[in-house]
Parts: sequence; structure tokens; C-alpha cells
Amino acid sequence: MHARGPGSTTIRNAPGSHGSSAWDAETLQHVLATFYRGRAVIVLSNREPFQHEETPGGGIVVKRSASGLVTALEPLMRACSGVWVAHGVGSADRVVVDRRDGLDVPSSNSSYRLRRVWLERHEAHQYYDGFANEGLWPLCHRVHVQPIFRSSDFSTYRTVNLRFAQAVCEEATGDRPTVLVQDYHFAIAPRAIRERLPLSTIIAFWHIPWPSPRDLAICPFGPQLLEGLLGSTLVGFQTPDDCRNFIDCVDQLLDARVDENRTTLSWAGRSTAVGCYPVSVDWNQAPDQSPPIETCRRSVRRQLGVPPDVRLGLGVDRLDYTKGIREKFLAVEELLERRPDLQGHFVLVQIAEPSREVLAAYQALRVSLRETAERINIRFGRRGYRPIILLDAHHEPADVCRFMRAADVCYVGSLHDGMNLVAKEFVRARTDERGVLILSRFAGAARELTAALIVNPYAIDAVADALAAALQMTDEEQSTRMRRLRSVVAEFSTYRWAGEMLMDAAMTEVGHRSEPVW
Repeated sequence: MHARGPGSTTIRNAPGSHGSSAWDAETLQHVLATFYRGRAVIVLSNREPFQHEETPGGGIVVKRSASGLVTALEPLMRACSGVWVAHGVGSADRVVVDRRDGLDVPSSNSSYRLRRVWLERHEAHQYYDGFANEGLWPLCHRVHVQPIFRSSDFSTYRTVNLRFAQAVCEEATGDRPTVLVQDYHFAIAPRAIRERLPLSTIIAFWHIPWPSPRDLAICPFGPQLLEGLLGSTLVGFQTPDDCRNFIDCVDQLLDARVDENRTTLSWAGRSTAVGCYPVSVDWNQAPDQSPPIETCRRSVRRQLGVPPDVRLGLGVDRLDYTKGIREKFLAVEELLERRPDLQGHFVLVQIAEPSREVLAAYQALRVSLRETAERINIRFGRRGYRPIILLDAHHEPADVCRFMRAADVCYVGSLHDGMNLVAKEFVRARTDERGVLILSRFAGAARELTAALIVNPYAIDAVADALAAALQMTDEEQSTRMRRLRSVVAEFSTYRWAGEMLMDAAMTEVGHRSEPVW
């Protein structure tokens, strides 16, 4: 293993050129041993990988989190046996922790520690529902939802960031931990950790899109967010556009220096590197342990009451206005109107994980989706047949994988998305090299998964055409496309995502990184 040249565009834009397709837990462990010499690894995220819930009978069950962030991070935690600091939200979360508010998470060959941080109800509402999800989320996603910024929400957001930063420092076993700060919930935390542990390596990864300077200017607290993130050794984003937007924001809103290669920002006596690191999945996880494809096809159709000869489309999303679910339904309506022969012979199953249910925009979306599905089902349905099956409830990862292995088509229709790991999970699930992925051009995954059918989700007619093309695609073409997709996801796994950030952060600290990582 050796440190690669950090500016090589070919590493990410031409899969296969790097010659390192065997990234796995062992490779990542080697990176940590080589560059960090066994230093502790701590992950900070709002979302915990699982939560403990009380049952009506007085027992406790474990509920897995449905989150792309968790999908990407848990393999890293299992590989490095580190500490994961997260918000404890389960009704039985406090019951199972030790005196230090944590617990060990065992796996087949290692374990990591989950440290839970507690928030009062009003704190969670203002920090998470308020500033993070009524403010930053719509600001960063260009889907025509107006962001709302309240000074009280930001004050609580800052307070919560400081509390989580303190928990990270408490979990550090030395003065040089490696800390991976995740997403838009913790823009203030990197600088707070830096002030307490100045020798630490801090990698902040922003999973959602980063806004342009003009858009960030809408946020009254934009400079404070930038200052917080610039406490990092390295800030990572999903796409080159996000990197450029972030650098432009720092250049225009802070008195900071941008180096001539536009890879490093200098501010307040510190340098911070910026790079593009498309997040991914653990290639070796789950599908080979799932039931055979034909078993999945039969069981899913039996569960849904769908005859064996009906073609199955699938959507898997959080119930969020950025995911284009309503537009997806309208495309199915257009398809069935154009193609009467598919009426009774095509069904879209939409798994919609409930999300942020206390917010009005999400409540309205749920009502709208149910009404739209019902209208289309009344129009084209008949006894024993519904063209749209909306499953707006939590599904465990194993069940989602079963649906993916059963589907003929998977449509990821994001209106704006940082990456969208559903697309990569579908590809990983298709060990039979069949099935068609339709992918929005506005999802970050579209930059890598070019063998998918790439669409504009707002163009309802064009999406209907793509659905028709997917349903008519020959087995040979399906296999050709799926092999290309699988080669990309296999090579650019979550271990590589984490490993390349860790290597680049280490190179930054010794001053060897000088070219853009995009």
C-alpha cells in the first residue's frame, strides 16, 4: 500500500484505472496502521446506527437505522473498532448504556463503542427540526422549499454542537484522535473539537449538496458555519460542484486565502484541505446471504398480492420532498396512459421511510403522496390490481434488499441529492446481473453510475419513456449495463471512500497534498 497522488482525476472518473479494486476492511486497517499508527478513530453523527425500543410487553428490541450515512459508516466502525458518538433517541436507549452513556456493539470479528448523547425535547426540536431541517436542508437542496432561519434555533444548534464535541473529546484516549464529523448537523463541531484537541486529525464530510455563495448568503449564520468547518484538517464533499461552491463561499464570505490550485484554504492561522469523495456502500455486505433471486421474486409478489407475470418497479426513499416521489408517481401515470398494454401488467412499489414527521412540509408531502397514489390507482386500477403500492413505513435493511432482488426496475428520482446510496445498494443486490437502474441526473451517484438510464425527474414524459425502455430491455443489455455498474460499485466501496479521505488528511498534515481531488 502506498500513498497515491492526491490530485488524480482518473481515480474517480475512470473506474478501473487505479488498479486497487480490493478495498476491504483489511485494506482500511492497513491505512490506519500506516498513516495513523493505531490512533483512536471517532465518528460523530446525529443518526445512531441503531436504537433500542421498548415493546408493549416490556421487552427491548433493536431497530436498525434506515440511512445512507449509516450504510456508509458502519463498515468503517467495524473495521477500526472505534467509537461512534450519536444522538440517543430510542425509548430504551438509556436503559442499555453503561455509566459513560455507551455500549459495545459486537460483530463477527470486532466491535466498536456507541456513545450516546442526550438532548432535551426542546433542544432536539430547535437543533434538528429547526435549524438543521427547516433551515439548512432546504437551503442546500434546490427543490423550491423556502428555508426558515431563527436565531433561537441557531443558538441551540451551536450549543448542541458544543455538547457533542465535548462527548468526542471525552471518548478520545489520547491527544491525537482521528475524528470523522458527519454532515450538516455538525458544522460548528470541528472547530470546537480543534480548540480542545489541537493535535487531532479532523475530517468533516458533508453528505448533502453544498450551496452556492449566493444561496448561502440567505443564511444569516453562514460565516459561523464556514468558520466551524474550517477547524477541520480536511472537508470532504460528494461532487466537484460542491467543492467549488464551498471554496467560493469561503473566498467570498471570510477573509481567507485560497491557494492557487484551489485545494487548500488558509484562515485563522490554519490550513484546511478540500476534496471530493463520493460516498459508497460495503460491496461484500448482505446480498450473498439473502435468499436467491427467484425466491425473492416469489415472496415479494406473494406479499404484495401481485401475480408472477406482473413487472415490478421499485422506489426506495425516505419520505422527503427532495426525493421526487410524487414526480415518480406522475411518470407511472404517464406510462400507463401511453401504454394501455401495461395496465394490469406493471406495478410500482414505493417504500417511503417516514421522516421528520413533526414538520409541516413532511406532513403535507405524506398526504399528497397518498392522494396522488389513490387517484392513479382509481384511474388505472381494477379488482386485484393497483399500479402504485405505497409502503410508507419502516423496513429493515434485509427486507429492502429482498425487494431490490425481486424488482425488474429500480427508479431513483431525486430532485437534488448529495449521492443517494439506494442506487448503489440496488446494484450491489443484483448478483444475477439483471434489473435496470433508472437514475436522476441530479443525484450525485449519476456521475459514477453512467451505465444506468439517466433521466431528468422533472421531465415526466421522458421518465415514462425510460420506464418503458427499461421494461423492454433485453436480458443481454441488462447484463451488460449491470456488469458495468457492479464493477464501479465494487471498486469504489465505502472502505475506499474512508481510506482515501484518511490518506489525504494525513498527507495534508505533512504538507504533501497540492492538487485538487476532483
